[in-house]
Amino acid sequence: MQKSIIFFELAISIFFFSIEFFIFVENLQEMANTNEEFDAVKKICLDIFEKKFDDYGTAWRIMRPESLTDQIFIKAQRIKSIGEKGVKKVDEGIVPEFIGIVNYGVMALIQLELLDKDAPIDMPKEQTMALYSKYYDTAKNLMTNKNHDYGEAWRSMRVSSYTDLILMKIHRTKQIEDNKGVTKISEGVDANYLDMINYSIFALIKLVIEK
Repeated sequence: MQKSIIFFELAISIFFFSIEFFIFVENLQEMANTNEEFDAVKKICLDIFEKKFDDYGTAWRIMRPESLTDQIFIKAQRIKSIGEKGVKKVDEGIVPEFIGIVNYGVMALIQLELLDKDAPIDMPKEQTMALYSKYYDTAKNLMTNKNHDYGEAWRSMRVSSYTDLILMKIHRTKQIEDNKGVTKISEGVDANYLDMINYSIFALIKLVIEK
């Protein structure tokens, strides 16, 4: 009888260990997929960014970070408006808008870095692309760390929720900008830009990569 109980307890332990191990492996596979999907979205966004560089150079360097925040707001608000009305009068869907938010977010982070360095408006292509990759990869690393803590919870969210979160981050950023960058407990504008980038990438994964 005693041996039967011990055997039963051992079998139960092995069963639950197997389930936990399966979940662990599944989570690792999902995280690996997420990294690949982030890289796929980067190719799409960087391709647009590079083509616009070839057309306009770094003319966007004239814009202050506050102006880039407003550009992100315009794009996020259009996404929300299309979602609520269900129709659009301009023949351009929401995917280009999410790409625009990613790229404007990266531009804003570059501007924050170069603000106090008296950098020229016109930058060579190699330097510009290197800075783009630096901040896109910074956003990716942030996503990886958050995924470690929260799992792949973002996959269960709706695209409309990403849009609302982006708009919330924009309003937070505007408030910080109006306060001249001073915060008492909150993260700075750079953290908010990184979140806007990641929420947009999540949306693009759902709309483009997984479709």
